[in-house]
Order: sequence, then structure tokens, then C-alpha cells
Amino acid sequence: MSTANAKIEDKFPVNSHPPLTPVEDLGQEESYFQLIRKRFFKHKLAVFGLVVFSLIVISAIFAPLLAPLSPYQINAQFAASPSAEHLLGTDQVGRDLMSRLIYASRVSLSVGIGAVAIYVVIGTVLGALAGYFGKWVDMVIMRTTDIFMSFPYLMVILVLVSIMGPSLFNIVLVIGLLGWPSIARLVRGSVLSIKEMDYVKAAVALGYSTPKIVFQHILPNCLAPILVNATFGIASAIILEASLSFLGMGVQPPTASWGNMLNEAQSLTVLSTQPWLWIPPGVMILLAVLSINFMGDGLRDAMDPKSLK
Repeated sequence: MSTANAKIEDKFPVNSHPPLTPVEDLGQEESYFQLIRKRFFKHKLAVFGLVVFSLIVISAIFAPLLAPLSPYQINAQFAASPSAEHLLGTDQVGRDLMSRLIYASRVSLSVGIGAVAIYVVIGTVLGALAGYFGKWVDMVIMRTTDIFMSFPYLMVILVLVSIMGPSLFNIVLVIGLLGWPSIARLVRGSVLSIKEMDYVKAAVALGYSTPKIVFQHILPNCLAPILVNATFGIASAIILEASLSFLGMGVQPPTASWGNMLNEAQSLTVLSTQPWLWIPPGVMILLAVLSINFMGDGLRDAMDPKSLK
């Protein structure tokens, strides 16, 4: 018995654990996401960005509760400076700027998240098809991508919005339908390398269907670059919507938008004597874009396979 016990102790020393069972392997798989979360929260700027962005999202969701007045309510005070009654003053029509600023966050977040969701789906599917099938499928999709990327992005959006009409839905749709080429190229490159992995070849040899191989075995491993790209894409979409609204081709008044609030500050008189009309929306755009970019930087560092130790 002692010899047998010695052999067992040699194989599994005291205070050690036997090899992981399949059930425990699932726990190891979950620890990967826990490690990403820990690394993300160690990134101070990313945490700051998450806090600021969360506050913006909360203000957008609970805008009716947080806004002191209706964003469409016209008061007798026109272009009034900040006061106890109107904390950020009123615009040239007499509407409370604080209320409009809070409600405008809904527009910016709707454009950013909605447009990115559309083009991430399109770009991911096209990039996966191009990378997996290759040959003529890859050539057709990539040449189409080159054509889309060869046009001046902002000019095409301006033309399409002017034809379709400036509205929130049309802006989201146009940005979503034109923003997929960068995602498609990114996903194609990832799929080209992943499809040569042994587990993918094993899935093909076992006769798994192509959709199952692509969407269950390949694309989940492309998730990190897609998420990082989408995060930065939200910031770009918010800036683009603000630019369109500033030029008068975006969300139209009386609907509040950070961009069309800046549109009122085009004259030198407003810029010099009425800063409350343009500084608050400008600061909100700055905070929203910076917070999203900080989150993207933190997510990129946290999901970098070279730093996951």
C-alpha cells in the first residue's frame, strides 16, 4: 500500500490539483473575460471615459426627468444669459439651453450607436465571406470596398442626405450604409489567418456547414478588433452628425442636436458676446468623443493578446 501511495503522490503531489475536467475548462474560458475586465479597469483613462459616457447615457435615458423644462417650450427671454431660472441661459428663440442640451444627447447617441450597428453587421458579414471563400468572392467584395473608399466620404453623405432629406433616420441609414468598408477589410484579414488554424480545418473535415464554421468558430475569434473599431466608430459618427447638423444638413430644428445648437453660433457677434449658446454643446461633443476614445484605447490594450499574461 505504501508503494502505491507513493506513486500516487508522485503523480499528484500534496496540495496540488489533478488535471482540469471539461467542466473546469469552461471556468478557464470565463477567466479570459475576467482578465480583460481587470485590465480594462486598470486603465485610468478608460475608466474615466466609461464614467463620463455612462453619465451621458443616463442623461439621455432619463432626459424627461432631468431636463428642467421642455426643449420646445418658448419663453419670453430671448438669448438670455445664464441665471437661476435658466442655468445655461436661453437660445435666440427663448428655449431653455439646459433642457435642449440634455435632449440632444439622445440624438447623438442614436446616430452613433445606430449607424455603427448597421455598418458593423454589413462589414462583418462581407469581410467574413471574402476571407473565408477567397477567389472571385474575395475579389468582388474587395473591389467593391475599394470603390466605396475612393469617394470623398463627407461629400457623398451630404449629397445623399440632401436627396433623401435631412432627418435622424436618414442620417443613421446613410452613415451605416457607407461606413462598412473599414470593418470589412479588418474582418477579412482576421478570417484569412484564422481559417488556417487546425481547429477550423478539423471542423471542415468533420463536415460542419459553412455558416456554422464561419459564425460559430471563426467570427468569435475576430470579436476583439471588431469591438475596438466599433467603439472608435461611435465617436466618429457623433462628430459626423454634429458636422452635418452644423451645416444645416443634419437633424432639423426644433429637434435638439449638439450640432444644430452650434449652428446658431455662426455669427461673430454670438461667438464674442453670447458664449453660452455655443460653449455647452461644444463641451458635450468634446466630452462624448474623448470618453469614447478613452474607452476604445482601454479596450484595445485589454484585448491585446500580447499583453494578456
